[in-house]
Amino acid sequence: MSAETDVASGGVDLADVAPAAARVVTAIEKVIEGKRDVIKLAVTVLLAEGHLLIEDVPGVGKTMLAKALARSIDCSVRRIQFTPDLLPSDVTGVSVYNQETREFEFKPGAVFANIVVGDEINRASPKTQSALLECMEERQVTVDGNTYHLGVPFMVVATQNPIEMEGTYPLPEAQRDRFTARLSMGYPAPTAELDMLDTHGMRNPLDELEPVTDAIEVAALVRAVRTVHVSDAVRRYTIDIVTGTRKHPDLRLGASPRATLHLLRAARAAAAIDGRSFVLPDDIQTLAAPVLAHRLLMSTDAHLSRRTAYDTIRDLLTAIRVPVDSAQPAGR
Repeated sequence: MSAETDVASGGVDLADVAPAAARVVTAIEKVIEGKRDVIKLAVTVLLAEGHLLIEDVPGVGKTMLAKALARSIDCSVRRIQFTPDLLPSDVTGVSVYNQETREFEFKPGAVFANIVVGDEINRASPKTQSALLECMEERQVTVDGNTYHLGVPFMVVATQNPIEMEGTYPLPEAQRDRFTARLSMGYPAPTAELDMLDTHGMRNPLDELEPVTDAIEVAALVRAVRTVHVSDAVRRYTIDIVTGTRKHPDLRLGASPRATLHLLRAARAAAAIDGRSFVLPDDIQTLAAPVLAHRLLMSTDAHLSRRTAYDTIRDLLTAIRVPVDSAQPAGR
């Protein structure tokens, strides 16, 4: 890597990304057992400057994963328990009149942190959910005409129960599109669940989790990830997949241009975590489902046929030709 790139990334070389990510994954595995792929995806989203949506049934460790990710980084963390009576001002902040100074003072809300854990986000009303739109996309909050910038890094890790669970609201399409990836925890393997009974039964491993990095290093790692090379062939392959979702007969809403950007950013992060300085088509294929599926709306006929967004993405990955001239750039 050139000296210019090293300076631009805050003194952190691209080669430092893989060992740093491995430390975070190992730390989280002390709390979440047997879910390495899920944890790796969460770290990928962190280094891709994205936001993560964890969706699954109650009791499988969604909030534990979010809290473990936050605690593994020595940075500011705030948790928001989304409830039906939660107000937008509780999230973003509010201007309060100070009788002594006779001026309005801004009281920051819970989003003013490096890692924001939104627990059961779909139990709040769509109006309150939408309070996150500006901060997730623009890393800023506007209250009473004044704009306040958020810290770096900034990541929202939200958990939600499936829509069919009682007492939940569907996330607005605009908000789903702002989450870089959605993952499901799934039930643990019997051996992992047996180990969980031994560890979680006597103590809370989250209390013993020590930070393995800090906000400054994470911000530098994010800048280093941006330098990962993406060939023209891989770019075209990414666009072909996203464009295919907009034309597929099973879908009434395909992926947005924002989804294309998120998919490419996540692929860069995945390549860096694997110790590569270039993106392969395999990175795009692996991340296509978690990055794109939650943004797609199925047609009525597809619902009746019990087709899912994951089925559609598999069809596209099978039908679209994989580029063969997508190797690393010369000299790397």
